[in-house]
Amino acid sequence: MRIAITANGPGEFAGWVRPLTAALRARDPSAEIHVLCVPDDFATGGEAAYIERTVPGVHAYPPSAYLRLALGRPVEGLPARVDRVQYLGGDLAHAVRVHARLGGEATTYKFSRKAYAATFARAFAVDEANRAQLEAWKTPPERIRVIGNLAIDGALGEASGAYGDAPSDAARDGIVLFPGSRRHEIANLLPMFVRVALNLRRMLPGVPIAFAGSPFVDDGELRDALARGGDNPLAYGAAAQFDGGEIVADGARFPLVRAAMGAASRARLAIAIPGTKVIELAALGVPTVVCTPFNAPELVVIGGPMQYVGKLPAIGPLVKRAAVLAVASRFRFFAQPNIDADRELDPEIAGTLLPSQVAHVAAERWADAAWCRATGAELRARYAHHAGAAERMAAFLLESPRP
Repeated sequence: MRIAITANGPGEFAGWVRPLTAALRARDPSAEIHVLCVPDDFATGGEAAYIERTVPGVHAYPPSAYLRLALGRPVEGLPARVDRVQYLGGDLAHAVRVHARLGGEATTYKFSRKAYAATFARAFAVDEANRAQLEAWKTPPERIRVIGNLAIDGALGEASGAYGDAPSDAARDGIVLFPGSRRHEIANLLPMFVRVALNLRRMLPGVPIAFAGSPFVDDGELRDALARGGDNPLAYGAAAQFDGGEIVADGARFPLVRAAMGAASRARLAIAIPGTKVIELAALGVPTVVCTPFNAPELVVIGGPMQYVGKLPAIGPLVKRAAVLAVASRFRFFAQPNIDADRELDPEIAGTLLPSQVAHVAAERWADAAWCRATGAELRARYAHHAGAAERMAAFLLESPRP
């Protein structure tokens, strides 16, 4: 069996590609798995190396290789034909293009379009609400299979050491901060989170505080972002250094843990921006203070034409700022667990945020141990049924394609 997978950024690779490819390899070690990184504003450039390192036996290709394939040119190591093409992130058009070049049966996860209703032989859904979305995109109901959220398996696997990571007590019964893993997040939000950590250290002097470090971000990027912290519009003057695996600022040292879910599983509370990590933390039973800063919305990376409009001289940032704020105003919640529950489980704070404000909310929540236990248990129970999604999806993909 030969399977080609298309995917884009760090969230998709850690949350979707990693657990699925690990399940495929475990179920059928003889299966050939080829992962194509597609061009995307959210990508870091380290995705191909990451998945090959994390799941041995997987073959991964950078966006430049995908572009060669899309233009009809051969790619070294990539077979001329495959049995399946599975979409796991990025623009759906890339998966359709790979399917046109490599043949096989095309399948998708979570997303589709009316234009591709006849293209995808099967659509894997996260839940019943996602099934309804897929049907609205004209996916025939008989082609839809609800298998669960792959990101849950990714989080549980990392927390248990399934991907070879050593356990970490860096934040045991303390607080772990997730400033993001994309380049613009590291550049613009990491310094702000350093200031949050410094405030927390003053408020909770004996509590362990650690940073979640993305495996997609190298030490050089971290050092640059921390050194520029004082000039960052979101940082409030919090310049820092990266030394010996720790973030150092104003004499305080905070460990940075690359296998963050292992550390988070032992923490009492997390602080994060909206994204995949919030639902992963929920699956571990870790309540999270979710921060959505609109201090500089023109710096946010978004999909679609507005990202390029924002790069126009002078007026571009103003137009993008207005667009981001307009879209954000439509949402009641930004954290997926709150959206799923239709009520606030994880506390959310949004707007023009001060680090002291974020730290105050986090310190208050951390001090309420009973609330942390009860909320963590409710979050864990809400996503427990998703466990095993990767195994269920792998079983479907390893079936013989339709003739």
